[in-house]
Amino acid sequence: QGIGTQLGVAIDRYQNKADVPLLMGMDAEWGTSMRISDLDRFPYNYTIGAANDLGLTKKIAEMMGQECREMGLHINFAPVADVNNNPNNPVIGFRSYGENPKLVAKNVAASVRGMEGQGVLTSIKHFPGHGDTDKDSHKELPTVNNSLQHINAIDFFPFRSGINAGASTVMIGHLNVPALDST
Repeated sequence: QGIGTQLGVAIDRYQNKADVPLLMGMDAEWGTSMRISDLDRFPYNYTIGAANDLGLTKKIAEMMGQECREMGLHINFAPVADVNNNPNNPVIGFRSYGENPKLVAKNVAASVRGMEGQGVLTSIKHFPGHGDTDKDSHKELPTVNNSLQHINAIDFFPFRSGINAGASTVMIGHLNVPALDST
């Protein structure tokens, strides 16, 4: 039995023992293989964005949603709504749909519609935008030194699109953004 099957069985067991249904989630940006090694991997967002086919983006997200749902997962901490606008960014890169805010926004919306359409909640991330940093927020606190006008025009755009498409949640980034909060 593969690890993915074992996880599904374990989730069922936990749900059957719980007095209150458990909300199960996973960070599965390119499918559950992001966390479970014996499963097939979907393309990275950067590849999906380069294909520039919103029907394909939605279909891939539907397949990811179906995979999550069949495993017993209710929320996928995806898609990434960051605009990849700093070539020195060590953590976003291929996780983003690209450098163009409009392209990223359209793909985020299609992905949200695809996953949510399969009954899987989405969490667009990393608000207010992690694309223009040069540090890995898993290891230190990056600072986004852009103006509020820049952030509003570039970084917020894909988040608005994802919210309008029906994203269930927005994940806040571990970021220092002086234009939004000087403390």
